[in-house]
Amino acid sequence: MTHPTLDPCTPAFRDAVHPGINAREDGARGEGAWRSPTAGEGWRWRRPNGPAAAIALAALVSLIALLPLGFVAWIAVQTGWDTVAALVFRPRVGKLLVNTLLLELATLPPAIILAVALAWLTERSDLPGARLWAWLAVAPLAVPAFVHSYAWITVAPGLHGLSGATLVSVLAYFPFLYVPVAAQMRRLDPAMEDVAASLGLGPWEVFLRVVLPQLRLPICGGALLVGLHLLAEYGLYVMIQFDTFTTAIVDQFQSAYNGPAANMLAGVLVLCCLALLGAETAVRGNERYARVGSGAARLPDRRRLGNATLPALLVPALTAALSLGVPLVTLGRWLLIGGAAVWGPAVLGAIGQTALLALAGAALTTLAALPMAWLSVRAPGRLQRIMEACHYHVGALPGVVVALALVTITVRVALPLYQTVATVLLAYGLLFLPRALVGLRGSIAQAPVELERAAMSLGRTPFQAVRQTTLRLAAPGAAASMAMVALGIANELTATLMLAPNGTRTLATEFWSFTAELDYAGAAPYAVLMVLASLPLTFLLHAQSKRGAGR
Repeated sequence: MTHPTLDPCTPAFRDAVHPGINAREDGARGEGAWRSPTAGEGWRWRRPNGPAAAIALAALVSLIALLPLGFVAWIAVQTGWDTVAALVFRPRVGKLLVNTLLLELATLPPAIILAVALAWLTERSDLPGARLWAWLAVAPLAVPAFVHSYAWITVAPGLHGLSGATLVSVLAYFPFLYVPVAAQMRRLDPAMEDVAASLGLGPWEVFLRVVLPQLRLPICGGALLVGLHLLAEYGLYVMIQFDTFTTAIVDQFQSAYNGPAANMLAGVLVLCCLALLGAETAVRGNERYARVGSGAARLPDRRRLGNATLPALLVPALTAALSLGVPLVTLGRWLLIGGAAVWGPAVLGAIGQTALLALAGAALTTLAALPMAWLSVRAPGRLQRIMEACHYHVGALPGVVVALALVTITVRVALPLYQTVATVLLAYGLLFLPRALVGLRGSIAQAPVELERAAMSLGRTPFQAVRQTTLRLAAPGAAASMAMVALGIANELTATLMLAPNGTRTLATEFWSFTAELDYAGAAPYAVLMVLASLPLTFLLHAQSKRGAGR
């Protein structure tokens, strides 16, 4: 007897899906790997939820994701406390710590204020052209941070130090705050604001006491993303001539070829990342923000700006001019200066190598994240949550730490893999694993588990059931995840510079080599192509944020 075709659209398959299917439901209740002890017995191991093969693959990826942290600890132990103390407790490290703290304190508050102001103007006021300004507030994400600095040092060659780093960082990274804050503002129920106003509170008091507290989570999340980018960024601060841990690590690596000093600086940088994560957790708190009660939140009435319309228009207009106008005008100017000569065969070669690395890295990263994404949705448990945390933590580590870890491991343990494509792809997988996992998890969650159970009741193995039902339905989400990973790889600079084989030419590395020689006209085509490649991601982010609010 042949089985019906496993197509969710066929009548035979729909008829097979009914509530009485006798299918396994291991993991459906979200039980963990450990069971609470009852009276008279201790802890007893329970078999983890989910197929053994999926658990084994997810565990393998989790162990690989722990390599950078393990590398930092291993190097510290091997180096010895005396050497560690000598390398860490010195004036140079103290200066870098001060620079890092000043950069975070100088960048985050204005970025938060700017993002909240833009979000309110575009989502809660009658600002003319609000949709256009909302898109322009997201569009700077399409311009890599080091391209922002390239544009600004062209316009203002004397822009250096903390002031220059702060200005360019705010303009490059404020969209990471604007996107979640604007999305949250779309979902806020204005009834609470109406109640506060009826109690005699003025507009500013309503905003500060009602609206702003409800924005704590998106502000904290966006500030964490910005703070981690500030710790990890390399190209921006090299051009602005502002020393950070990342610039110092790369300089030390290039001069001393992976000396102990670079490894210890990487350890301090990891501690800075952990401190930032802890600070975000403490500030975020555990308050409840969910709306309780029946009914649905109505759309808010847009506040009339009245006489303040013209000054309010200056905020998004000036922001767009500085964050988009300066880079685009600068790129156009250098393209005109360079003429047709800058569009040589080298540009086509860089496009080809970038595309190959991006597609290969995106495919491998998505495949690596697939077992964990399926387990987190279909078979949640304590062990699965631990492995999922291992998948996510590597996304908080700067690329220079991941690259330095892989350099040390390949040189000391697997020398034939040093400066090979395999090592570069592994670095991409570690850096962008969280991107793939988030997209896959959401798309798998939208595929009904009953289809898998129906497939197994028709004689398919668990793997066949997942492949023929869930993966088919999750394919659009997986494609979107691959696109996000591929775009991240196309703009990645630090790990590619440290790990790529000799002769590798990507858009980012070619742009960097031309700017290092002060050939800004020669670098312009590569910057333009990176911006054009990133535009679809910004459009996707903007569309998804609106779709999540039901707009």
